[in-house]
Amino acid sequence: MKLFDGGKAPNPRRVRIFLAEKGIEVPLVPVDMTALGHRDPEITRRNPLQRLPVLELDDGTILTESVAICRYFEELHPEPPLFGTGALGRAQVEMWQRRMELNFLGAVGNAFRHIHPAMKEWEVPQIPEWGEANKPRAVEFLRILDADLADRAFVAGDAFSIADITGMIGIDFMKPARIPLPDELVNVKRWYAAVSARPSAGA
Repeated sequence: MKLFDGGKAPNPRRVRIFLAEKGIEVPLVPVDMTALGHRDPEITRRNPLQRLPVLELDDGTILTESVAICRYFEELHPEPPLFGTGALGRAQVEMWQRRMELNFLGAVGNAFRHIHPAMKEWEVPQIPEWGEANKPRAVEFLRILDADLADRAFVAGDAFSIADITGMIGIDFMKPARIPLPDELVNVKRWYAAVSARPSAGA
């Protein structure tokens, strides 16, 4: 088994943090995304979408998409549970994971990809107006999250989950996307300080 990894990019980092929380070690194959290594034939053959991470199992089976890779490891190593426990707990994690991914991380990613000069060769065409339009969308979602975090420690309830990983990655990605985190979002800031202090955040 080996994991083709993209360094500081959000999705590869999500998987590394997940594995660190689980205490799972997987051999990494570094791919230099700044040099467009994810478009090399070696990656394209495994994932025609030319995206990372890519997990290759010992029998040659390929898994892509960060959450799908994390689900695979959750099934193999259910403790600690990072996709929730019980019918309701799993549904709540799924709900918040989808919200964090579609409404927040996606908006931050669009802002970065369509505004940052380093993404000019990646995002063709680069549409600055679309990037700017996504900035307030990301912040507005954080206002909703801030209200929900007033009475709980983590995004999806009382336990750390993949939804927290996605959210933390999104907050970290706001800086290169040039989206300020409003000072009044005190619950978001308290939550972010707690999750980013976990040892896994350095993975």
